[in-house]
Amino acid sequence: MPTISTLKNIAPEVVFPVPWQVTKVKPLKGYKLEVEFIDGTHGFVEMKQMIMNPKAGVFARLRDINTFNQVYLEYGAVTWPGELDLTPDAMYDEVKHNGVWVLK
Repeated sequence: MPTISTLKNIAPEVVFPVPWQVTKVKPLKGYKLEVEFIDGTHGFVEMKQMIMNPKAGVFARLRDINTFNQVYLEYGAVTWPGELDLTPDAMYDEVKHNGVWVLK
């Protein structure tokens, strides 16, 4: 019989979901995203102004619509290839209060 010191930790993983965890993302025309959060909050993210801005920085890569449409979720955050992502907590706050987050 194994001793207590040799027993494997068999406690189930405890996960504390946060309301800003994104569960669904869908690219739409015009550099928009449709998003849904773990608590059911649903809305949109408008990115055209930011992406087309001369000061878009790394987000200028998303001007290529094929790249923009490669959006996916990673650990509850909206992400694109090349390690581009959006802050999910700020997105949640705007979508929760306004139904849309407009990035400039």
